[in-house]
Amino acid sequence: MPCCHSVDPTARAKLSLEGLSVGDAFGERFFGFDEEVLHRVERRTPPRGRWRYTDDTEMALSIVELLTLSGGIDQDALAAMFAQRMDPARGYGIGAYRVLTQIREGVSWRRASYENFRGHGSFGNGAAMRAAPLGAFFADDVERCLREARLSAEVTHAHEDGIAGAIAVAGGAALAWARRGHELPLGRSWLKQVRDGVPAGFVREGIEAALGLDAKTKTSRAALVLGSGSDVTARDTVPFCLWIASWYSHDFTEAMWQTVSALGDRDTTCAIVGGIVSLQVGEEGIPREWRDAREPLP
Repeated sequence: MPCCHSVDPTARAKLSLEGLSVGDAFGERFFGFDEEVLHRVERRTPPRGRWRYTDDTEMALSIVELLTLSGGIDQDALAAMFAQRMDPARGYGIGAYRVLTQIREGVSWRRASYENFRGHGSFGNGAAMRAAPLGAFFADDVERCLREARLSAEVTHAHEDGIAGAIAVAGGAALAWARRGHELPLGRSWLKQVRDGVPAGFVREGIEAALGLDAKTKTSRAALVLGSGSDVTARDTVPFCLWIASWYSHDFTEAMWQTVSALGDRDTTCAIVGGIVSLQVGEEGIPREWRDAREPLP
């Protein structure tokens, strides 16, 4: 198997972005009455029509653009890109909308991010949802990956939990790339490696809990233990997504159905899982009809 250096970092990031955006748009189409949604999931009925992507993809686009241009995270440039690209119709959370609006109006990103949520900074899942392509870009240098993930998160999510969520997802994506083409799921060994790179706190504790749930655990049970993004926080989102990826990384389609079956913040959970799993299965592992259904990326 070729080493990580044999594939251009931008190509890796774009592959992850493809999985993230398809997952994001797929999950977004499953909001509605729970009974109806679960019936569609049980029958494996794909959404009809065009799948519109959300803020998850829009922010990931800025990450990939910046990495392609400069090869690293310049926080000032990233803040400007986020603010300039923001389309409120994409479903931005109130915290992100407030921060990015302030940046548009000339407030420094550091002030806007650190003063958010009464001076505590955001511990939401927004930094994690866009982090997989960054992990893919730095897959040949995991230590740098974790440092760059922190920089990318801090622009909008100054709380350590929000930052830890991004670090976990980026690290998971980088480590998933090393398993590209494998027919078996990433498993507990991968999840342990991811955990080891995550700072102490609630996100890491959630990953520890995920390590206690094996492949036979029902997704509904995992969501009950780990959360499924219903609180829209990193601690309530990232451990569940990593658990899904650890056991379904070899099958993009099933990973998406399992993720969306937990309901919760389903566009974001599917985006995170899609951004990681695509790095193992490759573009050919993402159903062509799903890629065609997703709204074209700019």
